[in-house]
Amino acid sequence: MPRAIKLFFVIIAIIDPSPQRPEEVDCVRFGVMGVQVSKQMERRSALRTERKTLADLSVSAGDQFPGSDYHPEDRKNWMAGLDPAKLVVHRIVWPGTHDSATNKIGIPFVSRPFAQCQSCSVYRQLARGARVLDIRVQEDRRVCHGILATYGVDVVVDQVKRFLSETQSEVIILEIRTEFGKKDPPEFDKYLVEQLGEVLIPQDEHVFQKTVAELLPKRVICVWKPRNSPAPKAGSPLWSSGYLRDNWIDTDLPSTKFESNMKHLSEQPPAAGRKYFYRVENTATPQADNPVVCVRPVTERIHGYSRLFIAQAIARGCIDRLQVYSTDFIDEDFVDACVGLTHARLEGKVP
Repeated sequence: MPRAIKLFFVIIAIIDPSPQRPEEVDCVRFGVMGVQVSKQMERRSALRTERKTLADLSVSAGDQFPGSDYHPEDRKNWMAGLDPAKLVVHRIVWPGTHDSATNKIGIPFVSRPFAQCQSCSVYRQLARGARVLDIRVQEDRRVCHGILATYGVDVVVDQVKRFLSETQSEVIILEIRTEFGKKDPPEFDKYLVEQLGEVLIPQDEHVFQKTVAELLPKRVICVWKPRNSPAPKAGSPLWSSGYLRDNWIDTDLPSTKFESNMKHLSEQPPAAGRKYFYRVENTATPQADNPVVCVRPVTERIHGYSRLFIAQAIARGCIDRLQVYSTDFIDEDFVDACVGLTHARLEGKVP
């Protein structure tokens, strides 16, 4: 239950005139407070248990895997470094960012910690090695995360163009969606085609079996997910929402998220036979009924276990399903893990 609703019930319990004696009012007030304290104690205990579960698994099973020692010489051009003529789209492990354009959202030190999921610009993320972007927009074409908005989507498009102009063989999956509870920007599909038309890879299921070299000079798979506007059709310069899927697990408990991610991944068909991208997000989400509501301290509960997830996916026999792997506050180690696994696939060390 959201914190605001809980507070409402607490207030009603305190001011409700039905108890006739002061001691009855006190009993209601402190009874509600006691329930809340008890729930928070239970959550703290669950969090300690889940943190220990992941830490113990990391120690006992390890987070090494074929390709885990690989580090690209140039993260900005890592696809070029792996040879675009050999990189088949469905075999790439695509490092991605969650809520990509939130580096300047909200007011610093006030509202920003509640919505910021990346600390650097979209351009810096791409230069660092990210190849999947998650952009949320509202009706006025500003990027947003929930109720907070930031710069216009033009900033994102310009930074994508800048990165493409500085590289030659890097392909990007650009997901743009209308944020939940918001209205679609008018004629946004036309805007995207006007801005990116020259580099857009048209919606075509044969793309999954092609190499990066075969896609060039086209460079961007743009997935447009409107709320009410018509979805892109086959052959369109834009891709419809069904081509980038995930199972969002809304929890701040790290082991719960880890195991749920693994379960949903194992239920997917192998990437070689899929006609869509499937995303796993190595993130944890603040909950409204928990005192810790800032993104960074919550998502860091799982952030360091990205390599463990890959190692466990191999151990549990579902690594051939892993394709798009996203995170908050992307860093070089996360990129290296994805690129290293891609390199191992090219060498035939993992499926």
